[in-house]
Amino acid sequence: MARKKTPEEIALVHRVETRVTSAKFEELELLLCRSEHNEMAGLIRDILNNRVIRTITYDRSLDTVMEELAALRGEIRAIGVNINQITKHFNTYPEPQRKAFYARTAFDQYKKIEPKIDRLLELVTHIAKVWLPKYPAAGR
Repeated sequence: MARKKTPEEIALVHRVETRVTSAKFEELELLLCRSEHNEMAGLIRDILNNRVIRTITYDRSLDTVMEELAALRGEIRAIGVNINQITKHFNTYPEPQRKAFYARTAFDQYKKIEPKIDRLLELVTHIAKVWLPKYPAAGR
C-alpha cells in the first residue's frame, strides 16, 4: 500500500539554509538536547513557525521531595485500606458495642492520616512555588 501524498499547502518543498555564530549554534544545540526534537531541522521549523517549544527540565533538588511524596502516598494508601477494612467490620456487626469499637478504631486510623496530609500539602506547596510562578499561594 502506497503512502498518501502530502497536501501541497503543508508539504516542505523549499529548502532554506543559513549560518549562525558559534554562540547561537551552542544555544540551539542546548535547546535541542532539552527539547522533544531529534533533529535541528525540526527545532528550527518550530522556531520559524512560532510554535511552542517544550523543554525537559530535571531538577535534582526535587529528588528527595519526590521520594518523600512517594512514601507519603504509600502510607496514606495503607491507612485508607485499614479504614476500609474497619468500615467493613463496622457494617458487618449489628451490636452497638462492636460498632462503637470499630468506629473508635476507624477514627484512630483517620487521626494518623491528618499529619501525613499536612506534610503532603507542604510538599505540594513547595513544588508549586518552584514550578508554578503564577501559583496564587506561592507568595509572589
